[in-house]
Amino acid sequence: MNPAVGLFAFLAVSLATAVIGFYGLRVSRTTSDFYVASRTVPPWWNASAIGGEYLSAASFLGVAGLILLSGTDALWFPVGYTAGYLMLLLFVAAPLRRSGAYTIPDFTEARLDSAVVRRVTSLVVVAVGWLYIVPQLHGAALTIRITTGLPSWVGSTAVVAVVCLTVVAGGMRSITFVQAFQYWLKLTALAVPVVFILLVLSANGTPPQATLPINPTGQAAAGAYQHISLLVALLFGTLGLPHVLVRFYTNPDGQSARRTTLIVLGLLSVFYLFPTVSGALGRMFAPGLALTGQADALVLLLPGKLIGGMAGDLLSALVVAGAFAAFLSTTSGLVVSLSGVISQDLFGGSVRGFRLAAVMAAVVPLGFAFMTDTLALAGSVGLVFAFTASTICPVLLLGIWWRGLTDVGAIAGMVTGALLCGGAMVMGALLGAANAPAWLAQPAAWSVPAAFTVTVAASLLTKNRVPSSVNRVMSRLHVPERPVATER
Repeated sequence: MNPAVGLFAFLAVSLATAVIGFYGLRVSRTTSDFYVASRTVPPWWNASAIGGEYLSAASFLGVAGLILLSGTDALWFPVGYTAGYLMLLLFVAAPLRRSGAYTIPDFTEARLDSAVVRRVTSLVVVAVGWLYIVPQLHGAALTIRITTGLPSWVGSTAVVAVVCLTVVAGGMRSITFVQAFQYWLKLTALAVPVVFILLVLSANGTPPQATLPINPTGQAAAGAYQHISLLVALLFGTLGLPHVLVRFYTNPDGQSARRTTLIVLGLLSVFYLFPTVSGALGRMFAPGLALTGQADALVLLLPGKLIGGMAGDLLSALVVAGAFAAFLSTTSGLVVSLSGVISQDLFGGSVRGFRLAAVMAAVVPLGFAFMTDTLALAGSVGLVFAFTASTICPVLLLGIWWRGLTDVGAIAGMVTGALLCGGAMVMGALLGAANAPAWLAQPAAWSVPAAFTVTVAASLLTKNRVPSSVNRVMSRLHVPERPVATER
């Protein structure tokens, strides 16, 4: 790819993001605008914004790369990512919206009537957010290095700078406009090259190169344990992602939250068709990328490799723009959700505090990104899902559906999940991907049940600590809102 093409695409999407973000600034006037867009975002717009922030570097680059490496084994990722939203629809979306909370710590404090639970939840949410931001910055570093030849740090630093600019400018209201635009840009950036490549290949009758074995790296195919553990991480981890959950607070009511989730399921299903096809095309026509350690760059390099010329450059520019939209939208969603938590706990919940928290939420993971190497994107994000499923998810699900949850149980469950899953992640990293046993490489199959078990057991042992407000809070979560009466 011509480096000028990649640089132009990066600058264009950054400029478009900034312009749309500043438009949001014009309509962001109140504290509620900054935190939850005054709870006035309609379902289609909110669904597009959720698609924008949920479809991260792992979805845009990592899924195709994993399919290139592992074939059908990697299909569990798009299946799990999409099915996690069905879990949200069934168990979380409407009750969470009815809670009236701004953030997940707000919810746990109101549900359990405990400031200590709030502080522990805040620490976990911030840890999850920072762990999730780092792979986005790694993806930006990879993209800028491959497409422009610039140093890796330029990509990650540029993402943080643009995100800080848009979030500080207009908060949730501003980011909603940005993320909705970025979903459709990402979908276009994957769909158009795939369709164009298929048309060209069918017209030319281009034969495939040597096909890859299921695992060209020589690793054994993933067994039943890995598949089950991955699905547990993706299904339950989706329920605890802070940047996804905060989106439901922006809906006008619980019915709108459910409708939003249904639309998101459709948007995700359409989107994941294209990285899947890209991965299959890579296995047939660009297997060498798997052997040279460039699997995560497949969607960036495929148009130039199979089309070439000016058309290939233009398609590559579109893909680069979509890739940076993925990094920007997911990072901005995470920064907004973390800013709400940090500002309320440290800066009094003001607009100025939100802006200070946004800078802190973005700069800290940038430092971690500089200190760590880029891992396989989808795999690293899968571990973040496992951590979220082991910490936030048990408290959220049990808080919504079980009256017996206590503050002691919630804290014990979150601490247990964090220690078990976090410890497995550290041990797996120290041993390396090739040497780590399956139960360390994919810990969700045992860390999630352990967290649920400890949460329930500790709550049963402290029945006297069930808050007196539980009946009132549970009624608010599960009784549908009354429709607004209209004059006849």
